[in-house]
Amino acid sequence: MLTLFLPLFLVFLMLGLPIVFGLIAAPGILLWLNGQERDIVLLYRNVYNGMDSFPLMAIPFFMLAGELMNRAGITLRLVEFAQALIGHLRGGLAHVNILSSMLFAGLSGSAVADVSALGSMMIPAMEKQGYTRRFAAAVTAASAIIGPIIPPSGIMIIYAYVMGESVAALFLAGIVPGILIGLSLMGIVWLLADKENLPLATRRASWGERGHASLKAFWPLLTPVIIMGGILGGIFTPTEASAIAVGYAFFIGLFVLRTLKLNEIPDVLTRAGMTSAVVLLLVGAAMAFKTVASLSHTPELLADIILGLSDNPLVLLFLINVLLFIVGMFLDAGPAIIILGPILGPIFLELGVDPVHFAIVMAVNLTVGLLTPPMGLVLFVTSSVSGLRVETIARATLPFLAAEIAVIFLITYFPALTLTIPRLAGFVD
Repeated sequence: MLTLFLPLFLVFLMLGLPIVFGLIAAPGILLWLNGQERDIVLLYRNVYNGMDSFPLMAIPFFMLAGELMNRAGITLRLVEFAQALIGHLRGGLAHVNILSSMLFAGLSGSAVADVSALGSMMIPAMEKQGYTRRFAAAVTAASAIIGPIIPPSGIMIIYAYVMGESVAALFLAGIVPGILIGLSLMGIVWLLADKENLPLATRRASWGERGHASLKAFWPLLTPVIIMGGILGGIFTPTEASAIAVGYAFFIGLFVLRTLKLNEIPDVLTRAGMTSAVVLLLVGAAMAFKTVASLSHTPELLADIILGLSDNPLVLLFLINVLLFIVGMFLDAGPAIIILGPILGPIFLELGVDPVHFAIVMAVNLTVGLLTPPMGLVLFVTSSVSGLRVETIARATLPFLAAEIAVIFLITYFPALTLTIPRLAGFVD
């Protein structure tokens, strides 16, 4: 089924069919051609069953928290905070863009939310200061993929749901990779300073200005502390943490900062609901496909093929990274994790690879796929925000993409980078 599914699925994508319908239609057609009409009923029934999960409720809540934070003007406070810290460097606004993405990741957990919130603000500001729109768009797109890596993270919630792993362990394991990607992107900005003729450093902020910016950003920066502190302290589950994040975002936006208006709430709920619906439909469709694939013994067949290539886990990790990178070009991270996680995870578990380590390698690799054509969602959103063609942005992101790929291989072959924090917290043996 996998051999026939992939070409048929890609044909649907090239015809412009939304991914969710391609994930349902491709296996449905194949089952019909094979005379397995009874399994077609199972396929479509599992679309709902795949979404009917308490842990997955965290996704719409975190989406709503991100929307509330953005509407309350919290994004601007994070940018001002980042500007006060590192705005004096050459190419300072590019560095600020990247650091703002790292900070915003702790609020939204979404690459698309990052591009939408920061792109509309940072791209015009960078262009006004002397950066080319092409370079500004590339920095924005490349840094946006940090969103799903630094906790909270929607795709890690999905992986934990599918594979039965601890959400808290995955959240903690994503901290160092997210920081490494941010630092690597800043390194690329530093290297490109002369070639791109980036603006010279602006005046260094005084300690008083930094203190004022820190106070303004205090309430937003407290969000990830509350989320992770509550989860690690056993006060609430990740799903409950997402609901608390919504309540906290509503409270500080409406009563503390007073930048959120009651008449804006319906629009915020609508936007969060639409975004959540897209993600959950993808999860449901991918879970339905996973059920059908398991009936056809596809995971076992693919496992035999992979293990037949080599019994060295280092070699297999390299090959799987290449496979995941290619898959990420065509498929969104959520569905790809649901389809490939149950197939690839047990293989590497047998080879002695820690499941949390493999989860992070897979999540980071597929997240970087959001930046690669032809189906990179971040590229399309950045194109919409900046007004540039997708191909133009894709070419400009190549140096940043190279840095992110280097980080992928770094965390692949040095597991301590991902496992140290969850190990210290007692979530990994």
